[in-house]
Amino acid sequence: MNLNETTIKTEYKFKGSVVNVRVDTVKTPKGNIATRDVVEHPGGVAIVALDDEGNVIMERQYRRPLDKVIFEIPAGKLNYGEDPLECAKRELEEETGLCAKNFESLGFIYPSPGFCDERLYLFLATGLYEGRENRDEDEFLEIVKTPIKELVEMIKNDQIEDSKSIAAIMKTYLKLYS
Repeated sequence: MNLNETTIKTEYKFKGSVVNVRVDTVKTPKGNIATRDVVEHPGGVAIVALDDEGNVIMERQYRRPLDKVIFEIPAGKLNYGEDPLECAKRELEEETGLCAKNFESLGFIYPSPGFCDERLYLFLATGLYEGRENRDEDEFLEIVKTPIKELVEMIKNDQIEDSKSIAAIMKTYLKLYS
């Protein structure tokens, strides 16, 4: 069965510093004409920074779109053309002041494929050591070390709502304990 759509026309509605928004006119597999709102995003990284005691370096951070503080792993936006591993190293140190001797890919996810093309690369960082914190001027967060097994319980109990954190923590937990 053919499930693909054919793009007839693309019209940009907004071009910003982080995302672009476009409306695509498409032909569906049944031949109907429809429109699709698409957010273009350069992608990002998310890091499970695991210390030698089995704690994950977590962040509490206010998120404007949600108008609340959420609990999440360190993450950041890729610059166009940037290598995801280099971005992960940069973001981990900038946000937490930590570096890692080892980075292992946990694959990638599409956080919101219904409207956004963002690809989020997930990494496990181990062998943590002190680096230099260098947060963006408008970035405010609190670092919290939390045992990975406690984080899995928090995910089960809906206490962690951030999809990248859930995916990366669970991938790490399965890698370590299954």
